[in-house]
Order: sequence, then C-alpha cells, then structure tokens
Amino acid sequence: MLSYLAKRILYVLPVAFGVSVFCFLLVHIAPGDPLTAVLPPDASQAMQDELRKIYGFDRPLPIQFGLWLLKALQGDLGTSIATGRPVAAEVWRAVGNTLLIAVLATVIGFLLGSFFGFVAGYFRGSFLDKFASMLAVLGVSVPHYWLGMVMVIVFSVQLGWLPPGGAGPGGSAAWKWDWEHVSYMILPAITMSVIPMGIIARTVRALVADILNQEFVPALRAKGLMDFGVFKHVVKNAAPTALAVMGLQLGYLLGGSILIETVFSWPGTGFLLGNAIFQRDLPLLQGTILVLAMFFVGLNLLVDILQGLLDPRVRRR
Repeated sequence: MLSYLAKRILYVLPVAFGVSVFCFLLVHIAPGDPLTAVLPPDASQAMQDELRKIYGFDRPLPIQFGLWLLKALQGDLGTSIATGRPVAAEVWRAVGNTLLIAVLATVIGFLLGSFFGFVAGYFRGSFLDKFASMLAVLGVSVPHYWLGMVMVIVFSVQLGWLPPGGAGPGGSAAWKWDWEHVSYMILPAITMSVIPMGIIARTVRALVADILNQEFVPALRAKGLMDFGVFKHVVKNAAPTALAVMGLQLGYLLGGSILIETVFSWPGTGFLLGNAIFQRDLPLLQGTILVLAMFFVGLNLLVDILQGLLDPRVRRR
C-alpha cells in the first residue's frame, strides 16, 4: 500500500506543476490590459507604469511566473486589483462557502444516485428501472440555472418555505449551524445535486447490470446465498467506481457553480470567479483558478487512495 501511495503522489506532482503553468498562462494570453478595471480613463503613462511595477506586470513572463509560483507555495496569491485585499483570504473564504453547499450537494447526489442506480440495475426492464432511468436522464439534461430559478419561484416566492438567496441572515461571515442559516443552503445544494445524481445513477446502473451478468453471481446463489448476500457483493464491486465518480463530481461542483451561485447570490468560488472575470482582476482570477485546480487534483489523489484501500486489484495495476 505504501508503494502504491508513493506512486500516486509522484504522479500528482507533475500534474500540479502543469496546472500551475496553465493557470498562469491562461489569464495572460487573454486580450486587453489587466489594469483597465482600476485605472481611470485619463490615467497618465507614468501612473500606468507605476501600477504595472507594483503588480509586477513590467517583468518578463518567466520571471513573473517564477515569482508568482514561489509566493503561491508560501500561501501568498497576491493582492486583488479590484478590492486591494489579499487574494488568498478572498479565495479561502469563498472556498469555505462553496464547500458547504458542494459537500451537501455531493452527499444528496451520491445517496439518491446510488439508490436509483442500484434499483434500476437490480430490477432491469421493470417499471422501477424505467422510472429511475428517466429521473437520471432528467437530472443530466435539465439546465442548472433554469432549475434554480424554478426552485426559487416555487419554494421561496409561492410557498415561502425557504429563503431565495444569500448566505444567511448575517452573511457568510456570521455563519452558524442552525436552521436559520442552514435553510439558505438547501435550495442551491439541491439544485447542484441534480447533475451528480443523474451521472452516478447511470454509472451505478451500468455497473450493477454488468456485475449481475458475471459468473460469480450464479455461483453465489448456487451456494445458497440469499438476495441480500448477493446484493452486498454487488455493492462491494461497484463501490470503487461509484466513489471515483463521486470524487470527480465534487471537483466539478467546486469550479462549475458560477451560474448556481449567481442565481442564489451565494458568495462561493463560482460567484468570486464570475466577479474576477467581469472586473478583469488578474491576481484574483489566477488565485481562484489555481486553488480550484489544486482541489481537483487533491480530490483525485484522495479518490485513488480510497479506491486502493477498497479494492486490492487497483493497487496491483
């Protein structure tokens, strides 16, 4: 297990470096001047040069990358051009907010998706299979932002059960684990969970159908194992792949939630990324993309390790 763990970590290092290079170059190849958002229209050339010197934009690109990466490794992601606040503080506050709803959405999506997938796969061709498969297709097909707006209209405007947006009565800075605050998470988390639910349900259904067709299943029944015992073996064989899909979905939710966080005014990474793009805040954009990418890389590593723990065959590949 230790050699498997060391091998996976060694695989991650070049990926992490490549991701950091991509994050740095991605925003630099975009057209336009990154200081446009903060410079007044009548800014003199001397003022523009001074600001470029302060942010280090006057140096050659390789030197900018080296200094940026060195500071990033020390936890310094620079200063936001738009707000003047440290980027690291802004990003980590947003990551915390996004994690709140992303983890809840992943749990909801994984539980419902696994349930529908196992039911559909175990009772193939039945009404339950068709109903669960239809829900899975709807989950993958429905647009996030449209579903979010429908949820707000139904549960906030018409029924008045849940708040339409925000991160709690006092904002994200005053977050507490009580119903008054948790109620703000429910609509965005359910909206975010729909796509993972559909993807996991379809994956698990295919896995269960494939496992039930394998030779060891009739052998287990011939040995006198009841349905529940066979079901436990099916779950054990399907769990590593379902876990990998869940980990990838959590990574996608962390970075792919711009529209949902905008619909619900949730101050997470998607909301922050949208503001950074709109304001052309280069340091904030770089820092947000880098942290999200590293989260994605870290999640993949964690999933690989968990797969190795659950299935010894994975460690031998």
